[in-house]
Amino acid sequence: MSLCIALAATVLTIPTMTFSLSWEHSVEKVEWREEWAVTGAGLELRRASVKGSGAGMEPGEGAVLQDGWWRWKPALAPVSELRLASSGATSSGWTLCHAGGCQALGDAPGREAVLSACEQDSGAVEPSR
Repeated sequence: MSLCIALAATVLTIPTMTFSLSWEHSVEKVEWREEWAVTGAGLELRRASVKGSGAGMEPGEGAVLQDGWWRWKPALAPVSELRLASSGATSSGWTLCHAGGCQALGDAPGREAVLSACEQDSGAVEPSR
């Protein structure tokens, strides 16, 4: 399985079965992280972490505090896609990391990125390294 990222008229294929997303909360200005898996059922959220708590970012059910991070396993069904777009209220977009490295997504208002599990014959292009 691979991760597909649609950006404008381009689709990038990332050969990975796991990735993380991190971003800064727009009000509290602390980091939030999610760990995802690319599966046959779609994108599955495996773990969420937040460096603190506050307005709109309460730790999830069963969260434990480890090394300054609230960590928990969300009980959510896999999703077919994630749509990321900056509101302009944050200092940056998302950082997507996988075994091959990291890249910024949605770092400017109106620049939507759509993440999904790639279909076997998607015809997408590999990202340049």
